[in-house]
Amino acid sequence: FIGLQNVFNARISEKIGTIETTVVVHGIGLAVAILAMLLWGDRNFKGLKELNKLYLLGGAIGVVVVFCVTKGVTLLGTTYAVAIQIITQLIVSTIIDTKGLFGAQRIQFNYTKPLGIVIMILGIIVFKSRG
Repeated sequence: FIGLQNVFNARISEKIGTIETTVVVHGIGLAVAILAMLLWGDRNFKGLKELNKLYLLGGAIGVVVVFCVTKGVTLLGTTYAVAIQIITQLIVSTIIDTKGLFGAQRIQFNYTKPLGIVIMILGIIVFKSRG
């Protein structure tokens, strides 16, 4: 679905612009999320009071992600943009896990983690080369 969303968002942005696309996508997403909550959710928001308010930035980060990926697909193409997105997610996730940030369980860092990321980067270089 990520690949589909990226292409669909890029096509919308060609007609109305990237920021406008981000607004439309999040508006539709909000409507679908509310419907899903009404149909299947328990409608419990009490836990928000005890939540670290920093985590509420996830919504704002989502806006930045949709904007950047939509722009990336427009400028670089779907495959390259998604590949960069996946590698970036792995790098950030590795840092979060190895440092135990944001309440994540700390995972021991070993050579296989950066090696896997390097192999993925090499794969993108090979994929994008015009051989």
